[in-house]
Amino acid sequence: MKFVRLLFLLSTFSIFPSIISAQDEDTIVKVDSSEVLLNATILDKNGKPVGGLKQGQFKVFEDGTQQVINFFSAEETPFAAVILIDTSGSMEERVSMARAAAINFLDGLRAGDNAAIYRFDSKVFLVQQFSGNRDIDEKIYDIKADGMTALNDSIYKAADELAKRPEKRRAIVVLSDGADTFSGVSSGKALRAAMDADASIYTIDMSAINSNGKERMQNQAALKNFAEKTGGRFVSTPGGAALRQAFKGIVEELGVQYTISYEPSNLKKDGKWRSIELLVSRPNLIIRTRKGYTAGK
Repeated sequence: MKFVRLLFLLSTFSIFPSIISAQDEDTIVKVDSSEVLLNATILDKNGKPVGGLKQGQFKVFEDGTQQVINFFSAEETPFAAVILIDTSGSMEERVSMARAAAINFLDGLRAGDNAAIYRFDSKVFLVQQFSGNRDIDEKIYDIKADGMTALNDSIYKAADELAKRPEKRRAIVVLSDGADTFSGVSSGKALRAAMDADASIYTIDMSAINSNGKERMQNQAALKNFAEKTGGRFVSTPGGAALRQAFKGIVEELGVQYTISYEPSNLKKDGKWRSIELLVSRPNLIIRTRKGYTAGK
């Protein structure tokens, strides 16, 4: 039996509150099996992962109808991540900061975790293959900022590589100023590829603080969109200790998730949108969840 994992967008709840249910064409994922698998990130009001929740505290609804939970797990499991470093011309003054951030991420890897590193400008280049090693390839010190920005292409490539991985937890970590100027792939196609690979996208805004206000807001909006629609997180222009703390939090989130599966009561493969609602009987939680899926024909 095939499984399709669904990741979570951000929403805050009290006890069994109202849920996200609106459809967005960029969040559509077709499900061709009779089982739906959900990976949930649940945080407290301070943004810290919440452990210790039991199956009886969860309820899942599809199109308003409660579903029977067939599988539940709260175990820590290894993750696979792809780090994408923007080395385009617009990043000239911040490449060294992005490189340091990638090193910080590798420092946080646990036993069993794996990460690969790519850089992108007009094209996407492999820097380091998937590895659990915290050491970084010396090639990363030779990178220089030049060329255009193929952000969407890099996310699409990362998703393709993650789809081949055995780990259930998957993430794409993007270090960029958010300005795509050269991709052959649209942002929507890149986003769908990430969701098809069950990957959360964590976007780190590397834009200069003194950059054009309107342009910077547009670029940040693109980065936020990738993060919010895949259940990841957007981090705004961090530096120093704030950047290190952000990466520590990302590693913690990826390691502690809840996995739930159910067999939909509606088994029609009619290509229609099915909204998913996740409820937790504990107040003041932040729950990252996808809005739903499209039942494949």
